[in-house]
Amino acid sequence: AGLAYTVRTVPFENRGVEHFARQPFGQVPFLTDGGVELFESGAGLLHLARKSEKLMPRDRVGEAQTLQWTIAALNSIEMVTVPWWFFEITNAPNENLTNWMRSRLGHIEGILKERDYLAADRFTVADLLMADVLRVDKLRAFGDRPASEAYVARITDRSAFKKAHADQMAHFAAGDKTRA
Repeated sequence: AGLAYTVRTVPFENRGVEHFARQPFGQVPFLTDGGVELFESGAGLLHLARKSEKLMPRDRVGEAQTLQWTIAALNSIEMVTVPWWFFEITNAPNENLTNWMRSRLGHIEGILKERDYLAADRFTVADLLMADVLRVDKLRAFGDRPASEAYVARITDRSAFKKAHADQMAHFAAGDKTRA
């Protein structure tokens, strides 16, 4: 989308009043854009999408589809995959949750077999968020979903994604070096 940005981090250990003032649940991320301050990744992404037609179509149907799929990434896929991931890494698997996730991932696989992008027949912020949810290594290793894999590869192979990811990793590496 060509929007200027700066990657910053905040100390996560010993989160204080200032952190909770910006993110009432003590999480990350939060976004500052001029006079606008937002918490929650979906809210931040939708705010940025409204600034660029590359991320959010300006026609009513394209915008509605983009909003729908952005919310679906968070409410229909991530709300199942994050708890599943947590149970898996803590060696406390939950069969009901696993079955629910398998069903959700099966549905998105069927959709991605039929199209390259989720909304407006082109890349939108909905694809950015859905690919981010689906690209978690443990999740990618769960089952055989070639359409989902091709989708994640297509979205994460975009030059803007690669640049933003590299910027974030470089920022983290610099922080790690400072702490060492």
